[in-house]
Amino acid sequence: MSGANSSNQVECISVIIPVWRDSPSLRNLIARLRCFSEIREMIVSAAEPSANLKNLEALGAILLQNGEPNRGRQLNNGARIANGEWLLFHHADTEFTAEHAAAIAALDPTDVVGGAFYRKFDERHPHLRGLEFFERWHCRAFGTIYGDQSIFVRREHFVRMGGFAPLPLMEDVEFSARLRRSGKIELLDPPMRSCAQKQIEQGAWRVTLRNLLFLVLFRCGVPVKRLHAWYYGLDRQFPSIVEPPQISPRRRPCTQTDRQHMRL
Repeated sequence: MSGANSSNQVECISVIIPVWRDSPSLRNLIARLRCFSEIREMIVSAAEPSANLKNLEALGAILLQNGEPNRGRQLNNGARIANGEWLLFHHADTEFTAEHAAAIAALDPTDVVGGAFYRKFDERHPHLRGLEFFERWHCRAFGTIYGDQSIFVRREHFVRMGGFAPLPLMEDVEFSARLRRSGKIELLDPPMRSCAQKQIEQGAWRVTLRNLLFLVLFRCGVPVKRLHAWYYGLDRQFPSIVEPPQISPRRRPCTQTDRQHMRL
């Protein structure tokens, strides 16, 4: 990792946040992001947005409305209007601090095409904390990087990759494999923490095993739309749980070639 010059560290990151309907943690996230000089813009790519999301525009966020929930397509739509050198695909219930922003801004864009943050084991996995070193090695060497690790990619490289596959679920798994093959990636500190509420309420092992099952089914070829219906059908049993291109040079309109790259 090589340090970028100070001029590249200001407003170099476009944060793209996919949401479905509403997210109670989103307002606090937007309020934090606007304080970081590295953040150029915050794009909330929403499916079936609630009226509450419209208030985010007053905080400086760009609200992009989509049709049916499809996280891969939502991420692509957000990326299409982004202008930052780095695209950061971030979940609404995942923390983001000044240290995270600085770590991305310090990357050398001529050396690294993208990456993500390490994952932090916390109160959800008290018996797994001893394996955190192994998990860091596994993730750094060849493991899948997931959406809750906040995947980031150079904007021009994202375009050359064709963006995310338009999948409503497992879009991060599919994208991770292509990203690793496409160039050098970096796994960064500080580790990323997501909201523990779901795993604490449902049980960490239950959620972990369920996610593993869905990953196996995806790799076995079960249609993603069916997995999406099953996944969120299971979540609805727990009502307190929160949800689930050549990208143009700055401000250039999207061309027909761009749209073909994005495969939307």
